[in-house]
Amino acid sequence: MEPLDLREEMPALDDVTYLNTGAASPVPRAVVEAATDEIEHQSYAAPAGEGMYPALFDSLETSREAVAGFLGADLDEVALTNSTADGISRIATALPWQAGDVVVRTDCEHSAGILPWERLRDVYGIEVRVLETHEGRVDLDDAKAVLDGADLLCLSSITWNYGTRFRVGELTDIAHDAGALTLVDAVQSPGQVDLDITDWGADFAVGAGHKWCCGPWGAGFLYVADDATDALEPTRVGYRSVAAPDDDEYEFAPGVRRLEVGTTSPAPHAGLRAALDALESIGLSTVEDRIERLTDRLKDGLDDDRLLSPQEYESGLVTIADDDPEAAVERLSEAEVAIRSLPSPAALRASVHVFNTADDVDALLDAL
Repeated sequence: MEPLDLREEMPALDDVTYLNTGAASPVPRAVVEAATDEIEHQSYAAPAGEGMYPALFDSLETSREAVAGFLGADLDEVALTNSTADGISRIATALPWQAGDVVVRTDCEHSAGILPWERLRDVYGIEVRVLETHEGRVDLDDAKAVLDGADLLCLSSITWNYGTRFRVGELTDIAHDAGALTLVDAVQSPGQVDLDITDWGADFAVGAGHKWCCGPWGAGFLYVADDATDALEPTRVGYRSVAAPDDDEYEFAPGVRRLEVGTTSPAPHAGLRAALDALESIGLSTVEDRIERLTDRLKDGLDDDRLLSPQEYESGLVTIADDDPEAAVERLSEAEVAIRSLPSPAALRASVHVFNTADDVDALLDAL
């Protein structure tokens, strides 16, 4: 598949210049069809065929295999979730917290990577420290100081507000040296970056399919490194999270499956499988090369004082200074150009993906 073939499969792009994939992506027809086919099979065929539960479990396992392969993880290191926030919360509630435990997060985290720790502070009395950055850049000496005595580091792989790539591997090493685990909000990486999630050395990573993977809402995923599983003591339990649900005494399922609780629809993840197939048919190196070329075009067309993201390519997220971001988003929408505003910094953010074109970039520049 070529990038423009994917574009042709996205009906939403007939009516808008869409540059907001960092929030959510338009979905190709094949993805919607895969999710619909899954619902139809579960509803129409499975009751009289293999049975609804066997069909459910077979579909979920097929999706787990697809996600694990896409991330470069082992099968028992991947759980299927609903979203990034869902994945972070599953980890947050499965770690055994005590008063005085320390969580470090960066000042570039999305609310999904902020609110769980605020809640744990209120419930258990943990300490939440903030690792300050400079426009999405982390000073490693600052990280060492803030992580001293910490129990967990939560950081993004790509910052949602500047589009910078954190040095996740180095920060993970610093956290481990301090005796802390590392949780990565990776949602801005899969689908735009050729990624082997194990290269970071992180203990946990979470993501979702509705952004750069071009998948449907509700298809999240969670990675737990094999040697980090024993750190998890889930407070939620159900028949899918135990080894043998009918035994008198339960035992958690091996690996990260202990974080999957009960019945869920297989349709979103069936759609995600189709989306991952499409991206792999294009090739992740082609995806990244095209995003780089198009973001270079966008940055070259902006005044230097308006570009808040790095001039050199790091991701498809481009942050643009504006005196009134919300009004600018509304004005751009009237010109049929879709981007978003940011709260911090107060700015505009464009997201450039493989299905975008030079004409899309030029339409945004003209509208600005």
